[in-house]
Amino acid sequence: MSFKAQYSRFFAAHTARLHCAPHSHHYWPDVTREAQLAYWDDSARGVDHKWDQIFGERVPAVQRQLAELLSVPDPSQFVFAANTHELLYRVLSCFDPAQPLSILTTDSEFHSFSRQVRRLSERPTVKVQVIPTEPFDTFATRWLEAVKQHQYQLIFASQVFYNSGVIGPELTDWIAHAHADATIVVDGYHGCGAIPTSLASVADRIFYVAGSYKYLQAGEGCCFMTVPRNCTLRPEYTGWFADFANLAKSQQSHVDYATDGFRFAGATMDYTALYRLQAVLDWWHKDGITVASIHAHVQQLQQAFRDALTEAQHPLLQCEQLLHHDLNHHGHFYTYRLPTAEQVTELAAQLEQRGIATDYRANRLRFGFAMYHDVEDFTLLRDVLVQLKA
Repeated sequence: MSFKAQYSRFFAAHTARLHCAPHSHHYWPDVTREAQLAYWDDSARGVDHKWDQIFGERVPAVQRQLAELLSVPDPSQFVFAANTHELLYRVLSCFDPAQPLSILTTDSEFHSFSRQVRRLSERPTVKVQVIPTEPFDTFATRWLEAVKQHQYQLIFASQVFYNSGVIGPELTDWIAHAHADATIVVDGYHGCGAIPTSLASVADRIFYVAGSYKYLQAGEGCCFMTVPRNCTLRPEYTGWFADFANLAKSQQSHVDYATDGFRFAGATMDYTALYRLQAVLDWWHKDGITVASIHAHVQQLQQAFRDALTEAQHPLLQCEQLLHHDLNHHGHFYTYRLPTAEQVTELAAQLEQRGIATDYRANRLRFGFAMYHDVEDFTLLRDVLVQLKA
């Protein structure tokens, strides 16, 4: 089945172009444009009272949709923010800066977390244990050993690693071995909407952060986090949304929090992206589109992509350069490691000049796959690589 027609406006703006970077900047389906306008119209009608509709109708609707998508028991466990870093720092602000903080993580976390933790580690009270994800074949064992070895206060790891596309260890394989008091945060940004995910058995143990920018296709501005139902943490970095229900009451010296996920909420934000996200999830529901069906479609695309590379026989893009070869345990982008960063930059520029968009980090070149691709699209890639080889 082709989904191209649902992205007509983005395709109209990028004719004769193969966009192989949806893991970075995903095209938006047409339904998001009407959602964008709906937010404006609701703001015009409601003015100050638009919050009644946003918090009374829109937010609960998207909470229900996400709970169904991720098999989270209680929709009220979801809280929203403009970006994942805001949510992450609220979790970090629950820890007393005067007390020791021991963190376990990997060397393959996205910049918002890795940069923040590097900065925090300048404090003498913060100790960070970093586990290399490579070699991938032994990572699950090494990660489990690290989880067992120490009573970490915070454990942070990705569901799918952003710099390789490799899926991390199954959550249920290691979470039970963490110390009971450990706060566990899972970065689901490259998994949510791409990899079939059920949080049913861990939703009351972990914080799961993701957002609409990538595979949920609704653009920037709507990130979310699941919060365990028994959570009593009190983020120091807090805003008026975090106790919205009691806003009209007298504000005493003691700071109270919502009893659901919104205890980690912040303050006023633009909810346009939440409208767009609702429109995407409504479209999926209406047309019977599931994450499992999207994943199956992408796996067909990935096979066609590999076939195209095999036929092209480009000297820099061979099967051997693919970082991870367990293709059934892979996210929705492939990462190829070339000998030098200069070669990656040059090859990416050559592809861009010929209408193929990719993205790269250092000596790693990434190709992503999306609903708006068809198997036939990769004949263009094959032909371009043959031309470049000549």
